[in-house]
Amino acid sequence: MSEKPGWWIYEGTGVPHDGVDRLPAPPPWRVFDETATPTAPQVNETEADIRRGANYRPDPATVELVNAALYLRRPLLVTGHPGTGKSTLATAIAHELKLGRPLRWNITSRVTLKDGLYQYDPLARLYQTSRRADGSAAPYDGEDLGRFIRLGPLGTALLPSTRPRVLLIDEIDKGDLDLPNDLLTIFEDGAYEIGELVRQSDRAADAQVMTADSTHRVPVHQGQVRCRAFPVIVMTSNDEREFPPAFLRRCIQVTLPQPDEDKLTSIVDAHLDGLAQDSADLIDTFLARREPGDLATDQLLNAIYLTDQAGRSGGVDRVQLAEKVMTHLSRRSDDD
Repeated sequence: MSEKPGWWIYEGTGVPHDGVDRLPAPPPWRVFDETATPTAPQVNETEADIRRGANYRPDPATVELVNAALYLRRPLLVTGHPGTGKSTLATAIAHELKLGRPLRWNITSRVTLKDGLYQYDPLARLYQTSRRADGSAAPYDGEDLGRFIRLGPLGTALLPSTRPRVLLIDEIDKGDLDLPNDLLTIFEDGAYEIGELVRQSDRAADAQVMTADSTHRVPVHQGQVRCRAFPVIVMTSNDEREFPPAFLRRCIQVTLPQPDEDKLTSIVDAHLDGLAQDSADLIDTFLARREPGDLATDQLLNAIYLTDQAGRSGGVDRVQLAEKVMTHLSRRSDDD
């Protein structure tokens, strides 16, 4: 493998390091509140995160674009066929750069920008404010409004922190048509406000709110959240819709390629140590079946693992069994 460019921070090796501390200052138009006191809690990776991050094998072009996003403090918009590792890229970046467990925001047609920023529970507050401390039913003004607010994944990612958090916004093209435009202001400002806290800031300037991925409570002053450094944001898309030009020009766009035979062999070797050399027949079968319809790489891994285990009892047709779990996800038309 050729020597990696010296300017790369993320190297795509899966080996954790402190290279993120070498990032130069952001461009002037991407400077946020550098004086903000870090408040974001450190959330450690799970064993599954570590395994996925360590085994991920991005191609050099993808690594280069990830580094461009890191330098420019811009979100990544990642497209590619199913199973090419769009979602896992966020986990790999977080693992290698030692940025903790990645936050995840799964997008559906019902999701709004506010869902990603924070959630407020008015019913719990109504119940609380209808009772005195002694349990009798009567209103009182002593409640801590922050107890009824929990930050969403995007809201948590924007908390000021010593090192940026990683946020996966998964399948953004499934969201409402207005969602990309709604995100533009957040991406440009690196800040948002919690309206319920702003309205009571004259009585209580500070509140303690819960984050999306921990039980820790963090302080929010006068209802304002401003990031110290822009988070590492990875947005995935299945290429099911077009995005507004204003949104696209604020993103670093990445298209993950379909892995070839050499890449598939290295992926198998990373995930199933010792099985790659004996799996050339199944890799060839996978590549042949991928032509008329989509297959995901994890289907190949499933097939290799299954046939290895089943074959230990003898009398198993490896290729025939593998084909049964390599079912097409979609079938391409003759014009494709």
